[in-house]
Amino acid sequence: MSNIVRLIISCVIAAAGVAMCVFGIWGWGILVFFIGGLVLLTYFFNENMIIAQFYMRKENMDKAEQWLGKLTNYEKQLNKNQYGYYNLLLGLMESRKAPLKSEKFFKKSLQLGMKMSHNIALAKLSLAGIAMAKRNKREAQMYLQEAQKDDKNKLLSEQIKMLKAQMAQMDKQVVRGGYRQY
Repeated sequence: MSNIVRLIISCVIAAAGVAMCVFGIWGWGILVFFIGGLVLLTYFFNENMIIAQFYMRKENMDKAEQWLGKLTNYEKQLNKNQYGYYNLLLGLMESRKAPLKSEKFFKKSLQLGMKMSHNIALAKLSLAGIAMAKRNKREAQMYLQEAQKDDKNKLLSEQIKMLKAQMAQMDKQVVRGGYRQY
């Protein structure tokens, strides 16, 4: 459902609540106001994305992908503040299937912007992992440092340490059965 339709429905419901209060039906009027508030809340937080996040936390990727698939035109169905989060969720889902193909979603989510710093750090950490998979150490270090700066609450500190350890192993190169260190 389009966001404009959600706003129109919430205004109609609010008008009905006012009309009920004017005619003295206070109980039903307050209930209708709550329903209108819930409809208005779906303008800011799309229910499909919330349900998809729930299933992603439960690690049920099939259902999460199904709920994200219900957003056919995200520019009309989501608020502009949610565009980055939508692409972040798509990138996380794609990274399970084909990690190198998810890079475009993470870059687009950073370009569109997100408000929570730990989500920005997650996108940059994922981009660092993709850069490491492409054997691009300089880009991986850059994304890793930016992710460490953006992770203010230290939610991703273990993953950052693990990626740094893997980056140290990147310097070693396999040469005829042995390792040579540069």
